[in-house]
Amino acid sequence: MLEIRNLSKSFGGIRAVDNCSFTVERDSITALIGPNGAGKTTAFNLISGTLRADSGEVLLEGENIEGLHPHQITRRGMGRTFQITRTFEDLTVLENLIVQSQKRGRFGMFGRAVTVAEEGRAMEVLDFLNIGRLAHEEARNLSYGQKKLMDFAALLILEPKIILLDEPAGGVNPTLLESIVGHIEELNQRGMTVLIVEHNMELVMSISHKVVVMAYGSVIAQGNPETVQSDPTVLEAYLGGALEDA
Repeated sequence: MLEIRNLSKSFGGIRAVDNCSFTVERDSITALIGPNGAGKTTAFNLISGTLRADSGEVLLEGENIEGLHPHQITRRGMGRTFQITRTFEDLTVLENLIVQSQKRGRFGMFGRAVTVAEEGRAMEVLDFLNIGRLAHEEARNLSYGQKKLMDFAALLILEPKIILLDEPAGGVNPTLLESIVGHIEELNQRGMTVLIVEHNMELVMSISHKVVVMAYGSVIAQGNPETVQSDPTVLEAYLGGALEDA
């Protein structure tokens, strides 16, 4: 589904991503992990078009999408979330979903602000995530975890083929996290491919089919969770006992 080939990005004299290569198989859940500063989020930004690479390729279903704008990549079936939630505080949850997911372009200004079809699709996604009751709640009144679910819903309303999730467990209470994990697994069972950046090693090892480990901008190990957990380079040099405990 997704192939990263020799991707590199520097900021001044800092090599944030250095000749990075890995693949994400169709219908899989792949985790991208590593210590702080490893280059994971920069790699995410390069893959999703938020940043442009200095060199290398990003292939989505065989098509090189490196250099395309984020909206062009979205139209090809890739969606992503961010570490920091993005909300319009004065709008309701339903309005946030529709604003973030509209693809009608400039001609949309001549129609209804919210179409019946858009509202219906948004409610379907909210009900799937068990937050339909919040549809008409202003975003300012949501908890941090609920805002993360709203961002997740805005992603799903676009019906992507592959989703990139940037630290979905960050700042979320255990109960809500269990719900998010359940939704990710259910979407994957329905055929959605998932690439996830996450620091929660217990979550990573329980949900992933494949784990890719980055350090200093490069991929140092990849394989199934069992293989990565026993890799001496990962255990000793980068994640220490935390991964072993998980």
